[in-house]
This record gives sequence, C-alpha cells and structure tokens, in this order.
Amino acid sequence: MINLKHIYKSYPIGDEELQVLHDINLHIGKNEFVSILGPSGSGKSTLMNIIGCLDVPDSGEYILDGENVDNCTEDGLSEIRSKKIGFIFQQFNLLPDLNAYENVEMPLLYRKMSSSERHERVMATLEQVGLTDRMHHKPSQLSGGQQQRVAIARVLAAQPSIILADEPTGNLDSVSGKEIMEIIKTLWRQGNTVVVITHDLNVAKEAQRTLYVCDGALSEKEGAR
Repeated sequence: MINLKHIYKSYPIGDEELQVLHDINLHIGKNEFVSILGPSGSGKSTLMNIIGCLDVPDSGEYILDGENVDNCTEDGLSEIRSKKIGFIFQQFNLLPDLNAYENVEMPLLYRKMSSSERHERVMATLEQVGLTDRMHHKPSQLSGGQQQRVAIARVLAAQPSIILADEPTGNLDSVSGKEIMEIIKTLWRQGNTVVVITHDLNVAKEAQRTLYVCDGALSEKEGAR
C-alpha cells in the first residue's frame, strides 16, 4: 500500500542545506499497524508529511495504492489526502468556535452528501469514540483526551483507509493516552492501515512493527544506520 524508495529530503538553512531524510526505503502493507520511533529532530515528522502527501521529497519514488505520487499535481495530492488519508495530530486542531458535532461534520460539508447522511455519519463516529453526550460542547469545555477523541471522530467520519497519527498522546496524561491508543488499535482491527509517529517507546510498542529514525535514516533496528 505504502512504498517509499530511496527518498531524500532537505531544507535550505541560510546558504546551506539541511539533509533531513537520507535514502529512506519503506513498505507498509494494507491493514498494517506500524510505529515510527525517534527523538525530536530525527526526521520522523518530515517522513510522516511525505507519507501523508503534505510534502514532497527532493528525490526518490513514492507509490501509494499503486499510484505514483511523484507525478501528482498539488490538486492531485489534495484529492489523495481527502479520500485516502486521515491525520491525527498532537495539537488536536479543532475549531474553537464549533462544538464537537460541528467539528466532526466540518470536513463532510465539502463533499456531495445530504444533511441526513452527514448527521448519520457524525453520530456514528461520535458514538464510536464515546462522546455523544458531549457533542454540543466546544473544545474549551472538553478535556484533552476528549478533544483528541473529537479529532479522531473527525478522521473516522471521512472514512480514510490510512490513518497517520503524529504524537497522538503527546499532550495527554497517561490514562487519557492509553484510552486514545486503545481507540487507535480498534481502528486498525477494523481494517485501517495505521502509522503512528512517536518518541514514546511505550506508544511504539503498541504497534505490530516498530521502525526507528535516527539522523534522517530509517531502520528496523534501534540505533542502526
């Protein structure tokens, strides 16, 4: 499903270039649950951005679901993101003036979908994350764990086949973090392909397979280059 071949990525820093990813080769199959573990600044978030079609590599090949992503226009990348990929971020990224129901519904407003179908899907996803009793609450009225559940429900409502979670428990206490990881594992068991980016070894261990990023290089073994 996800195939990266000899991916390189750098960013300009003044008159020089900072090499962020170096010769990344990665295969993630359909319905796999993979964690990518590495410290801050290791390149793991840049790797997630490339997997999620939020950024493009300097060189290399990215095949997603049999499609060569390198040949896509910006509109094409946007369409892939909207149809195939759901993002769960550390910062939740909820709209503060909207309640939980409205935050989950927001991405669906851009689709050709009846109001009744939107309502059915929003209610189903809020029920799945255990928040139907909080659907009229705004983010400021919710705990961190509840806000992350709303963010996950928003992803589920779009029905992506790939879920990318970037430090999904980073802003949560240990109890809320465990609850969120249980929800993520449930999504995987339901058939989604899940990739979790983290610096937390305990979170990484929840996955079927753990990959390690160190100084922009990816390895199956911790500390390997």
